[in-house]
Amino acid sequence: MRRFLNLGGKTLHVDLQQGGSARPIVFLNSLGTDLRIWDAVMTGLPADTPVLRHDKSGHGLSSGQTDSIAGFAQDLADAMDQLGLCDALVVGLSIGGLIALQLADSRPDLVRGLILSNTSYRIGSAEMWQRRIDDLDTQGLTAMSAGVIKRWLSPGFRDAHPVDTEGWRMMLARTPQAGYRAACAAIRDADLAAALPRLSCPVLCITGSDDTATLPSIVADLACRIPGAELVTLEGVGHLPCLEVPDRVAELVSGMHGLLG
Repeated sequence: MRRFLNLGGKTLHVDLQQGGSARPIVFLNSLGTDLRIWDAVMTGLPADTPVLRHDKSGHGLSSGQTDSIAGFAQDLADAMDQLGLCDALVVGLSIGGLIALQLADSRPDLVRGLILSNTSYRIGSAEMWQRRIDDLDTQGLTAMSAGVIKRWLSPGFRDAHPVDTEGWRMMLARTPQAGYRAACAAIRDADLAAALPRLSCPVLCITGSDDTATLPSIVADLACRIPGAELVTLEGVGHLPCLEVPDRVAELVSGMHGLLG
């Protein structure tokens, strides 16, 4: 059920699939996307499982701008508290992975396991993200969207699915520019390396062999730094596996969910 939550005057758009007493699953989106990127994954998840998706601040139908990973994690913690969710399997993609790491560090009661997809403890350099912000200010997101989509999706997917590719580009182009800019600043300033040794929950890291945004070597380094973490590489897949191979992502999420009990 889709609804809106009031978080101290900020409006957060959420979708909560009601379930029984099973462990919740929480999905965290990438930069410039909204909760619809998980639609095809949802159909392959365990039945009668509570599943929470949301549009982070400044994206989709959520209001405001948040310019820190800690702020995004606090929004999610507040939402989970309002909805009575805890001890969840949290699945974070790209910036969503940074948010998931922050949530696990600051509110471990909310996180029983992590799936960190196409992400790291630090993504890119501060200089790179400042250039992205400067380009955004001068060009606008619509003009930048064609270049960004090439970093999102593998060449094979773009060639085989040109209509879908254009649809996802439009989602990016229609992201509120202020919200996108603030999220870029949050990534620019984020470094969660210190949180990695403190993780005590099971962690699965996912990378795509054709990901040019967070290279496979970067995700592999993340997995090496987390005690006991496992790494899965999806061949021929780019930065957004939930769009390219949703059935495989659902399989990995369901498997992790089952292991957590």
